Amino acid sequence: MLSENLLREMNDQIKYEMFSANYYLAMSAWCQEQNLPGFASFFKVQAQEENMHAMKFFSFIDGLAQRVIIQGLDEPANEFESLKAVFQAAYEHEQFVTKRIHLLMSIAVEEKNYPAVSFLNWFVDEQVEEEASMLTILEKIKMVGDKGHVLYMLDKEMAARGAH
Repeated sequence: MLSENLLREMNDQIKYEMFSANYYLAMSAWCQEQNLPGFASFFKVQAQEENMHAMKFFSFIDGLAQRVIIQGLDEPANEFESLKAVFQAAYEHEQFVTKRIHLLMSIAVEEKNYPAVSFLNWFVDEQVEEEASMLTILEKIKMVGDKGHVLYMLDKEMAARGAH
């Protein structure tokens, strides 16, 4: 059983995960318009993962026979000044999500809700990977710049990314 506070925050997390999916789709569309199909593909896969994260929260709440509340989403940014700006925004967004997951974990620990702690451990580990992934790509883009042959090769590398 989730407390009213933890239930509310987990329902909010569903909204944030769904927003993340939309945000990454917007980034994908921007990359596609810039003729960067590999980066566009990367963000499509990322959006699918965020939807899966939302469904994990949905299933966890529902599995406890508690009420899932689906909330409206804010419109994500659709315009970016550069590929570097896209990945800077993605990295900062993942840092925000990490803070949200840590908040949920803090509540679960404080309330001694061990099933929630166990559930959230996966997300804690996932956020370490998500932040590292976005930062690694951001650092590569900073090294090679937003144009040129090396960016083309990096775009091809991004096309090979699969869901994890």
